Amino acid sequence: MASNDSDPAPRPIIGLPTYSERTRFGHWDVDAAVLARTYVDLTERAGGIPVLLPPTGAARPELVERLDGLVLTGGADLDPARYGAAPHPETGRPRRDRDESEFGLFELAREAGLPILAICRGLQLVNAALGGTLHQHVPDVVGHTDHSRTPGVFTVTTVTTVAGTRLAEITGPELKAHCHHHQAIDTLAPELTVAAHAQDGIIEAAETRDGPFLLGVQWHPEENTTETRLMRALVDQAAQYAKERNR
Repeated sequence: MASNDSDPAPRPIIGLPTYSERTRFGHWDVDAAVLARTYVDLTERAGGIPVLLPPTGAARPELVERLDGLVLTGGADLDPARYGAAPHPETGRPRRDRDESEFGLFELAREAGLPILAICRGLQLVNAALGGTLHQHVPDVVGHTDHSRTPGVFTVTTVTTVAGTRLAEITGPELKAHCHHHQAIDTLAPELTVAAHAQDGIIEAAETRDGPFLLGVQWHPEENTTETRLMRALVDQAAQYAKERNR
């Protein structure tokens, strides 16, 4: 049956890269492609259709062609070789399968003009992919562990946005952010502009100045069950992208 103008717009499809981890469930202890359920739930609450993307080698263009938006999810540290650095003693074991898959996925998504929201590791990946570098251990820089006090527990941090940025338009001048990171942006990639800082000066968000929607945050919006503004902004952009692509 043909659609008409009164039909509701289809919900956009949002890609969510997964981790590749040893995982226990039921009677099983196996290698698995997994992602925290909070990412899925946030995508649903914001009006998107979440699709999980396991790290299966080089990203393929036909995958990106089926997506309307992309969330670069959090997780393990990047391989420092990706931004020309030697490993710090506190840098975690590289997950090169994720690096290969997600750096390629980001490149293809950018070429296609896909809207992108990058979260924690995702922001670090965007910065490295575009020519920036990372602080490999934030406590060495700021002298405290407030960005990641306790393993497995998120720290609520006050973040101040930069006036005139996309982020400030979405969230206002200040917000409480759920953080769990020991790495952060050092040298900002030339294509990015800072969108928010923590009180100690660490860059907590960055975005592109113009062009398709690309916004990265160092915190975890999926951990705040009452907050959907960032994901809703991505979903709105993805819906527009899908509409223009299908004309």
